[in-house]
Amino acid sequence: NGNFNDETLRDSYVVPGGANCDGFPQTSPVGSFPNGGSPYGALDMAGNVWEWLADWYDANYYATVGENARNPQGPTSGQYRVLRGGAWIYDNDDARSANRDGFDPSRSNDDFGFRCAMSATP
Repeated sequence: NGNFNDETLRDSYVVPGGANCDGFPQTSPVGSFPNGGSPYGALDMAGNVWEWLADWYDANYYATVGENARNPQGPTSGQYRVLRGGAWIYDNDDARSANRDGFDPSRSNDDFGFRCAMSATP
């Protein structure tokens, strides 16, 4: 469960509450889909909004550090910042937490947001 692909915003013929309707035409309040939580209790990791990361974006970065690198921080500079997760305007296949893209950090969009996080302590 998650906030993605609500057809009522795009298609006037879709009835609110019908198929492909999650009840939110755009973003949803945090925690609206508890059944979509991770085994660790993290909610809203896919869908709702793309989430900004502090990392700079490099399309070839994982090829450089290797796809099994543990939490690579990205290059030290660049033109774009990393966005992850997909958003409410995408379908199920595109709204996954592993999605990664780059975007100009001086721009904003109604499907961009952020997540407050801190490093885990051992």
